[in-house]
Amino acid sequence: MTAVPLTKRFEFLEHTADVYVVAHGKTLEEAFENAALATFEIMTDTAKVEPKVEDEIEVEGYDEQALLYNWLEMLIVKFEITENLYSRFKIFPIKKNLEGLNLKAKIWGETFNPNKHTQKAGVKAITYHQMEILKKPKDVTVKFILDI
Repeated sequence: MTAVPLTKRFEFLEHTADVYVVAHGKTLEEAFENAALATFEIMTDTAKVEPKVEDEIEVEGYDEQALLYNWLEMLIVKFEITENLYSRFKIFPIKKNLEGLNLKAKIWGETFNPNKHTQKAGVKAITYHQMEILKKPKDVTVKFILDI
């Protein structure tokens, strides 16, 4: 399988103080994976983050926007706690339950090493401001702002 170039996975749009991210995918899961990759690309060059450590994540949300928020927030918190940077994400099919939606994923990365991983910007949080999820057949776009 050939890797999709980063330029096709996500883009950064102009924003005054924060980072406005647009992530793309053929499915909601793929768009969320690319949103996660974009989040870590803001922090460092993800091409230099090797998949040495595997972790599992599970989050829930009452709708797709809450699920996106909780997914990215969990990744940001996980980085803050473990100092692990991530560069590979696999979200299993998102499931509906009584509370809303459930996302399970495996993520791969390694511990931050200042000699290897260039520090770009620190990501403080994701916001709901200007968050959008646009769905077409085989084309999903998620837009969100990260507070840096």
